[in-house]
Amino acid sequence: MSIRKRTFLALSAAALIASTSMTSLVQAQDRAVVIYTAHKSSIVDTLLPVFEQETGLKAEVVKLGSGDIAKRVQAEAGAPAADVIWSISGSQLTELKDLLEPYTPPEFDQVDPQFIKDDAWTPYTAVVYVLAVNTDLQPLDTAPKTWAELADPKWAGQIASARADGSGSAMQQLQTVLTVFGDEGWAKYAEIAKNFVFTDSSGAVPRFVADGETSMGLTLEDNALEYVQGGAPIAIVHLTDGTAATPDGVALVKGGPNPEGGKAFIDWAMSKSTQEKLAMDIGRRSVRLDVEGPAGTPNLADLTLVNVKPLSDFGGAEAVLAEWRTAIGE
Repeated sequence: MSIRKRTFLALSAAALIASTSMTSLVQAQDRAVVIYTAHKSSIVDTLLPVFEQETGLKAEVVKLGSGDIAKRVQAEAGAPAADVIWSISGSQLTELKDLLEPYTPPEFDQVDPQFIKDDAWTPYTAVVYVLAVNTDLQPLDTAPKTWAELADPKWAGQIASARADGSGSAMQQLQTVLTVFGDEGWAKYAEIAKNFVFTDSSGAVPRFVADGETSMGLTLEDNALEYVQGGAPIAIVHLTDGTAATPDGVALVKGGPNPEGGKAFIDWAMSKSTQEKLAMDIGRRSVRLDVEGPAGTPNLADLTLVNVKPLSDFGGAEAVLAEWRTAIGE
């Protein structure tokens, strides 16, 4: 083949790629990016306008609990309606991996390797699970500092928790107990659960604690931090027999109606500027190596972190939920 012909073919291929990319971009802009998220409303309301302003794309958000998102994506598998799943636990995304399209965003080399669990989804933030304590009702020096202490019957009716069948964070807390206590995990969780007051979401837990409906609550660090910064009488305890710091994720739904828009959303969510906003304004810990943690939080290296076992180690999500209902007496 002559040099002239090879050059012509190379230029034609480059033009085709450029044309295809431009067409994909136009298609992405012509329709909204459909996003299923378990983020609380305040985070969605803060971040989505920034996404739309910075990318020129429009977003349609469906806000559900993590468990409901998983069920909906499974139900829609034959005709996916969502482009992106945004902020549900990594273990739940791994359960959905057959319905996800692997995608690697730019600067993925800046993601902390400890949070990379499966190529079907991208770690989005490092979620730390804590005990929030109302110090007006329960002095911090005599508050429980371990999972084991939470099982003491004297805390009956004093610990707020979301339900594991509706909250990804509650499921992660359950997995943490099962990991920490091994063969005794289910028995220990059942003891702790006797002291629970269930809320409709993990975001409601610190509100219960701040309002004095319970003296303590198991929740996400950023949820509790929001109330601390707002002046509520809340202290944050990182449990010393095992604090979980696990990734929630962002993922592209396989066969979604606007895949290019979905990729653009993931690119934006994982960018340094968005991750810095998550840490500085929202209190979430970034998974990026080049973004510092939220102000006033301890270094992860100073905590007793537990490598939470995946749901598959306990028989999968449905088996875990069946056992969980037995453990809480349902």
